[in-house]
Amino acid sequence: MTAVAGSSVMITGANRGIGRALLEEALRRGAQRVYAGTRGSFAHPDHRVTVLQFDVTDPAQTQQAARQVPALDILVNNAGVALYDDLSDRAVLERQLAVNLFGVHGVTQAFLPLLTRTGGAVVNNLAVAAVAPLPIIPAYSISKAAALSLTLSQRALLADRGVRVHAVLTGPTDTDMSRDFDAPKASPESVARAVFDGVENEEDDIFPDSMSQAMAAAWRHGPATVLEREYAALAAAAAESSA
Repeated sequence: MTAVAGSSVMITGANRGIGRALLEEALRRGAQRVYAGTRGSFAHPDHRVTVLQFDVTDPAQTQQAARQVPALDILVNNAGVALYDDLSDRAVLERQLAVNLFGVHGVTQAFLPLLTRTGGAVVNNLAVAAVAPLPIIPAYSISKAAALSLTLSQRALLADRGVRVHAVLTGPTDTDMSRDFDAPKASPESVARAVFDGVENEEDDIFPDSMSQAMAAAWRHGPATVLEREYAALAAAAAESSA
């Protein structure tokens, strides 16, 4: 079981929205140290919080941030961007891929040596739009679908290194990012609680709100998950035969 209490946690995009709620929830659960990754300036009164100011799309800044962390148990890739578009502007798609896909990859790679030492966990905050695109934000949906594939690949590749990888399939949440989306929304606090519940219960795929929970059973027994398990078994068999 991956316990938050007494652990060292890194959260990107920790200054607002779900990221800020995750930070507060980690503290509430007794985390020993919480590293708050943020692009802008940020301050927190709790002495357990260390602010790391860096842009997840900048490899040099990301590596510098990783060098400031002596040990890490849980990495939460939460930083993201959602821009309304119609796929007519390639730059909008590239911006969201830079943050939502390559940012997740770059941060994970930078902090992976620390997680390997502790047998830690990677938590990628994705979206239900990764499974079915939301037409008003198609580029965001594409970036999250790519990040879901990245997450499943990380899960398979890092298992042998003792690192768990969790996919968080979040539905609409009441944050600044979704303020223009007219739909029932979960609170960031309830999402944060469900995320860490899922991490502590070692759930591979976490459904932290009522909308995402409605698809949980179908997802866990659906063709994508079945195929993921079959691929994992094939990879394990191939590794055993070559050993």
